[in-house]
Amino acid sequence: MGERIKKLKKIRIHREGTEELLYILFAIIALGVILRRSFDTPIPFIIFIAIFGTAWLLMLNFYRCPIRYFSGDTERIVVAPADGKVVVIEEVEENNYFHDKRLMISIFMSPLNVHANWFPVDGKVKFVKHFNGNYHRAWLPKASEENEHADTMIQTPDGQDILVRQIAGAMARRIVTYAKEQEDCYIDEHLGFIKLGSRVDVFLPIGSKVEVNMGQPTTGDQTVIARLPQ
Repeated sequence: MGERIKKLKKIRIHREGTEELLYILFAIIALGVILRRSFDTPIPFIIFIAIFGTAWLLMLNFYRCPIRYFSGDTERIVVAPADGKVVVIEEVEENNYFHDKRLMISIFMSPLNVHANWFPVDGKVKFVKHFNGNYHRAWLPKASEENEHADTMIQTPDGQDILVRQIAGAMARRIVTYAKEQEDCYIDEHLGFIKLGSRVDVFLPIGSKVEVNMGQPTTGDQTVIARLPQ
């Protein structure tokens, strides 16, 4: 029982959803009261609460925000920036910033995953850029370039540049990035948040050692996905 209480204390509601959840809850309660008073039978009230109460609980689950701390050494470590599943591990030509080959690791987040994003490495934010675009399904290869996305470039303490790309999916309609240009950033800190199904790509130097497999589940700020070369 004590362990369960500790775990509950480490979970909070993300600030991106606090007001939204409260407004919707008040609306459900108000409409529920009206339905209960408008009919002699409780059936319409029960159906309404069952449907919209379940939807609200799913939203509550979506906006949960676990408090996590990486317990190991962070030197040259790359942690998963998001909860989800590894859908891409490949070398790609990155022609927007690096103009050479990079190792790309992509993590797809379903609507049931935690959608807070964490910084994958320690370092300093070089820049943050937002691009409007389409809303293809997030796991498709073209989503990385064509979908609405936000790019954050981080320089590690030893001078290696790491690109993190937050990508909107078919359902996602809002990308939030907390990273600020020229600010120091650390593993355990939030990079941002993406609403509904989406994806995060991490572009690493060639020679990085991959520590995950295709299809492997990841836990944001906990799963080591790669080790940077010296």
